[in-house]
Amino acid sequence: MHIGNRPKTIFFFIATVLLIISCKDVPKQKTAHEFTNDLIKETSPYLLQHAHNPVNWQGWNEAALAEAQAGNKLILISIGYSSCHWCHVMEEETFEDTAVAKLMNENFISIKVDREERPDIDQVYQTAAQLQGQNGGWPLNAITLPNGKPLYLGTYHTKEQWMQVLTNVNTQFSEDPQKAAEYADRLAAGIEETNVFTPSSEFERLTQEALESGVSIWKNNWDITFGGDKGQQKFPVPNSLDFLLDYAIITDNQDALSHVKNTLDKIANGGIYDHLGGGFFRYSTDPKWKVPHFEKMLYDNAQLIGLYSKAYKVFKEPRYKDVVFETIAFLNREMKHTEGGYYAALDADSEGEEGKFYVWNQKELEAALGDDFSLFSTYYTIEKSAIWENDNYILYKHLSDETFVADHKISKEELIQYKRRWRDLLMKARNGRVRPNTDDKILTSWNALLISGFVEAYSAFEEKDFLDQAIAVYDFIIDKSYADGQLKHSYKEGSRRTEGFLEDYAFLIQAAIELYKVSMDTTYLDFANILTEKTQEGFLDSNSGLYRFNASESLISNIIKTHDGDIASPNSVMANNLFQLGHINYNVDYSKQSKTMLTTLLPYVTEYSSSYANWSHLLLKVSHPFYEIAVVGEEAQSKVENLQIKHLPNTLILGSSQESELPLFEDRFVQDKTFIYVCQDRVCKLPVTTVESALEQLKNF
Repeated sequence: MHIGNRPKTIFFFIATVLLIISCKDVPKQKTAHEFTNDLIKETSPYLLQHAHNPVNWQGWNEAALAEAQAGNKLILISIGYSSCHWCHVMEEETFEDTAVAKLMNENFISIKVDREERPDIDQVYQTAAQLQGQNGGWPLNAITLPNGKPLYLGTYHTKEQWMQVLTNVNTQFSEDPQKAAEYADRLAAGIEETNVFTPSSEFERLTQEALESGVSIWKNNWDITFGGDKGQQKFPVPNSLDFLLDYAIITDNQDALSHVKNTLDKIANGGIYDHLGGGFFRYSTDPKWKVPHFEKMLYDNAQLIGLYSKAYKVFKEPRYKDVVFETIAFLNREMKHTEGGYYAALDADSEGEEGKFYVWNQKELEAALGDDFSLFSTYYTIEKSAIWENDNYILYKHLSDETFVADHKISKEELIQYKRRWRDLLMKARNGRVRPNTDDKILTSWNALLISGFVEAYSAFEEKDFLDQAIAVYDFIIDKSYADGQLKHSYKEGSRRTEGFLEDYAFLIQAAIELYKVSMDTTYLDFANILTEKTQEGFLDSNSGLYRFNASESLISNIIKTHDGDIASPNSVMANNLFQLGHINYNVDYSKQSKTMLTTLLPYVTEYSSSYANWSHLLLKVSHPFYEIAVVGEEAQSKVENLQIKHLPNTLILGSSQESELPLFEDRFVQDKTFIYVCQDRVCKLPVTTVESALEQLKNF
């Protein structure tokens, strides 16, 4: 919620820091370690990277917190993740320094947090940083009272800055603990206030005009030339483009449709895409999608598989199909656990240099490609003006394939053969390099996103293997991270298991619904219903009607996350889940709850649509006609597939090949017949027997 007056730092030194997001580090190789701290007991790659710092790091646990309380010591919480480049820089410059360690060990209880293992802790202190008027980012370093209430927050610091911060904060805490407590109380109250929402059931406000208002404001920030939103850095935001694609089709908005396609084209052709190995890097450091930050995250690739699959249904662009197949091949080759499930991330750095594994100098390319170098260099922009750093090149395209083949008088088939040969030659050379490290945590929420991505790819391309892979990931989660009716947040052999967060439940419910829709197997629907009830019991905040991020209340503030960023907020995902389950089960309570959540967030959705895109997607479904297509009979599976291969936004397509008590199928099964019912608000057209007839009914409902 909006805070009228943000708390100001009254007496604490605050170093000037900039938002610096991302990528990873490689621990120094040592034959022996002079220092070892408690992090050696952890399994998180990020925490293990700091296990041999001279700082007496501990993991986040009750013993460390109790030690701070007992000794009345300040707590120093340093939050990052394994592929965070500036986390590693600060470690090398600062946390490996014995003078810094001495100052920290004498005056603080120092706790390292992997933000991917504990996103709840990260969310609390990122909010505090923003309330202090700072940008967030990683590493995030918070100094708190023994009770966890924050006094100081900052991101990357040089060694000198950090030692001055430590000295100033500790001195002023020692000299005036009462003043410190008052300040920390105000800041903690501010965090709590950002998580207070007043529920609204004014459903009449959920209008097409409200939706248009939000999009029109957002449109002013579109980068019409290079795609995405305007800015010096570019992040692919799949849930934003997913919404805009549906919005463009339903409202026949050609500007939005062109913007989505331009963005997808620019991303697929840019350096943010790995043209050799497949898969997407984290973000672009420039407005043209050329120079990436080289880490690869599972959640980006999972969502972009789904987005490009969906876009293929609309545009039939062959490049989109290539992107999907290449990205899935990359995930299976480089990020898959031997038993199933997919790892969290690949680092940006190798041998201490960012991007070294992925970039090329001209001599390397000439040696690997031989006579093909000239043609290759034109296709992938190997020219003096495109040099990145240290005479290296990042592969990216500035010409379309159509233009390229015309300019060089070759056929599309010949280009395909060239690209295959180039990839084979360069991948062979690349595989001889030192690989970036892998963060081998298997996160439930991110793997659930991948299930949804696989399902969308299956429905777009009718590749049975993609559905099999989706089911395999689902089975892995059930086997490794679900027990006694509860989800775990992550899996790694021998790790301490954290209870699942709202995002784990929300994304897995979404994935189970998607699996049900394409497979017609009600096992997945039953599980979605079970998990939804668990979410209602464990996470629902009765005051706001929204969901808390944690089931427990062990932190200094509850978190109600509503903002849609690179990943849709778990509250917006739950609101969409409830909307779907309301239609599938004819559950009026779920439908009402979904609309209440949306109405509560409507001021944000209309004013900041780009940051609430998944909520906008729900508003699109609520404010425009929404249809159900029920296919009942022995040929239901094939007819469902023939419907789902088309892009039909605001349409729920379900099938049953047998008698069913689900409301959409009840009393509609006829032996040796297959009927298709096209419905809106439980009012159905006369049943038809062909997909073409059903589509005609949908068009003219």
